Amino acid sequence: MSLNLKDDNASLTYDAIVIGSGISGGWAAKELCEQGLKTLVLERGRNVEHNKDYPTATTPPWEFRYRGRINRQQQEENPLITKAAGYGDDCDHFFVKDADHPYIQEKPFDWIRGYQVGGKSLTWGRATQRWSEFEFTAPERFGYGIGWPIGYKDVAPWYSHVEKFIGICGNKDGLEAMPDGEFMKPFDMNAPLTYIKQKLNENYTDRHLVHARWAHLTDPQQVHLDQGRGKCQARNMCMRGCPFGGYFSSVSSTLPWAKKTGNLTIRPHSVVHSIIYDEKLGKASGVRVIDANTKEVIEFKARIIFLNAAALNSNLVLLNSKSNRFPSGLGNDSGLLGKYIAFHNYRASVTADIDGFLDKYYFGRNPTDLILVNFRNLHKQETDFFGGYTTFMNAYRDQHPDETSAGQVGGQYKDDLCEPGNWHVFAYLQGETVPKESNHVRLSEDKKDQWGIPLLVTSVSYDDNDERMVKDFHTQTSEMLEKAGCKNIKTYNNKQAPGLDIHEMGGVRMGKDPKTSLLNQWNQLHHCKNVFVTDGACMASTGNQSPSILYMALTARAATYAVSEMKKGNL
Repeated sequence: MSLNLKDDNASLTYDAIVIGSGISGGWAAKELCEQGLKTLVLERGRNVEHNKDYPTATTPPWEFRYRGRINRQQQEENPLITKAAGYGDDCDHFFVKDADHPYIQEKPFDWIRGYQVGGKSLTWGRATQRWSEFEFTAPERFGYGIGWPIGYKDVAPWYSHVEKFIGICGNKDGLEAMPDGEFMKPFDMNAPLTYIKQKLNENYTDRHLVHARWAHLTDPQQVHLDQGRGKCQARNMCMRGCPFGGYFSSVSSTLPWAKKTGNLTIRPHSVVHSIIYDEKLGKASGVRVIDANTKEVIEFKARIIFLNAAALNSNLVLLNSKSNRFPSGLGNDSGLLGKYIAFHNYRASVTADIDGFLDKYYFGRNPTDLILVNFRNLHKQETDFFGGYTTFMNAYRDQHPDETSAGQVGGQYKDDLCEPGNWHVFAYLQGETVPKESNHVRLSEDKKDQWGIPLLVTSVSYDDNDERMVKDFHTQTSEMLEKAGCKNIKTYNNKQAPGLDIHEMGGVRMGKDPKTSLLNQWNQLHHCKNVFVTDGACMASTGNQSPSILYMALTARAATYAVSEMKKGNL
């Protein structure tokens, strides 16, 4: 994908500017360009092109010095980013270096970032469950949050729009708590998991273990072939970038699609300083950028601005966008900008052994996990904690001999190495957290980054609600696995800091009332209508499902509305 990098006067004005090129930024670019708008995408990191910039995509493990694992020097130089799920020597080029991008942790918070064209869409987990009406209404129904200005019916057609384009594997299960979508065939459910599913159905009426709903092409349709993408090869090397385009990323899908329209310009190495507010016009007029390499300040103009820099950076940009009209940040009349930051609770897991099935195996290296659909606090508040949780589950076989093998050397041991071992099961929590005003981010008053932008201060922590959820997850999951005949069941609480879930949300939340929110039902700033925020920052609550596909749906919906309003002369 070639880039237009000119900075002459003719290229400083666009119909629309998108800040960020990841999951939601790529969708904003696609929708705006398809609908005829000359669109500039600003990315603070380097350029990445599909295939060309996946240097390790097909490298066998033995060609890495440490077989792709982190070495001591990497860990000592980057103690934070090396904690990230999936981080390794084979994909470290898609993650930031700690020293290059500091921030201030008032409370422990591990902020995981990937600054390049494509952002974290190159390294995301790819789970794509829809929210149900329960998630949109629960915070207000049960009194732990504000009401959303939209419901499931408002986003359902946009879910379909996104799913058809990016490609989702899964099965239509007819479950109220996790609505069906537009699916291609799922990955197989292996033998022990099929058995566990059967036992759950025998023992419970509300525990539904279903096939993975993941952004992988198992049966590519014409729209995917037109994107230049092919079938997932079940390599499970997704973090390196997929040369087949088997999973969705903005680099393999939305950005090249937008480029085909002739309406897209991408400018990497563009650190956004702030959004410019025009006092006379009463709206934003453009974006102030600092060139990452030259430190030159450039101002781009546009009628519409989409802020998709990822949740915390979007908060940072708005907080730093100060003017006489908005002295505490763009659109911040409510004083709530940067507040009610939330995330997903990933602290708990359970492991177990399961006997039998030694004549069964599975195809390839399945890159997905099964989903045990949320069964907590749906129709009524029934537990001592607010919110629900998704459980991800899988089963695998040992790839090395167990203790029954004859010794650790010799012919028998070599023969045993060629045979898979016993089956094991694991399950892990993805839990809803309660947005709180005390969980916030703000700008440092005295420390700045290398571009002169104030550092972000994170002040985010767990609470007793999270602890009670972890306990319930351990109890319920252990009980379910025991009833399924598993043994050696063990529970774990990793007590990791918030942030490692990489699902930070909020700070610029949607709402019905400008006094208690920043955005309306179309993701517009209440007080600056030509600025839209459709990444994780817009979330009024976290739900329990993986959020990225909701960001994509909200972005497509908002972009279509923005174009319509612009054509009417309202923006």
